[in-house]
Amino acid sequence: MDTQQIISELESERDRLEQAISALRGSMSGRRGVTAIGKGRRGRRRLSAAAKRRISEMMKKRWAERKRAAKAA
Repeated sequence: MDTQQIISELESERDRLEQAISALRGSMSGRRGVTAIGKGRRGRRRLSAAAKRRISEMMKKRWAERKRAAKAA
């Protein structure tokens, strides 16, 4: 067995171990249905300005409703 083949096998084993560790960490954090597939890390999802505005409006509405409910109680 030549050195390059050994290195290649070790790298593939490392990738399998990283996937297993990632899957275990995901199950510990309560994330269901998420598995580590492929190489690399997932980046952060970016929201558009319109989506941020919609979320902001919905949260303001929710907080206002909670505040009204707290005053009524």
